[in-house]
Amino acid sequence: MARKPGSMYRYVRGQSTTRKEYMGGIPNPRITQFVLGNKTDDFPLQISLIASEKCQVRHNSLESARITANRSLEKNVGTTNYRLRIHVYPHIVLRENKQATGAGADRVSQGMRSAYGKNVGTAAKVERNQKIMTVETTEQFIEHSKEALRKAGMKITSPCVVSTVS
Repeated sequence: MARKPGSMYRYVRGQSTTRKEYMGGIPNPRITQFVLGNKTDDFPLQISLIASEKCQVRHNSLESARITANRSLEKNVGTTNYRLRIHVYPHIVLRENKQATGAGADRVSQGMRSAYGKNVGTAAKVERNQKIMTVETTEQFIEHSKEALRKAGMKITSPCVVSTVS
């Protein structure tokens, strides 16, 4: 069955399910690394990607945003001139009541019987004006870093703003 669009899980509805030890079969989050680049040096500038509205961000979109920003920074800045940090963790379990489609589906589907759903993925709950990711760098690479975060913001379901803090 095809993955559902991210807009299905964008808004925070109902109570969050987070206790993984009581559930089985939760897929692992796609995102694995939360700090990239030069992890030892101190950098004077911080540029952040900030969410404009409250939403849920799926682990797939966090991973694609991380890959996009990291690839752009590696190409334009170099691996030793930045630190990319992801601030949110996908801990909310997403559930879906899958329905059969096609011929004879009415005999196979259960409708609303036991409609709590199966685990299909995880998401991070993001509040309004919360940092999603941050790039630490020097003065000369500030424009490349802003462009990398702008590209990464295209992968996030919420509208995002790039903000500089020195």
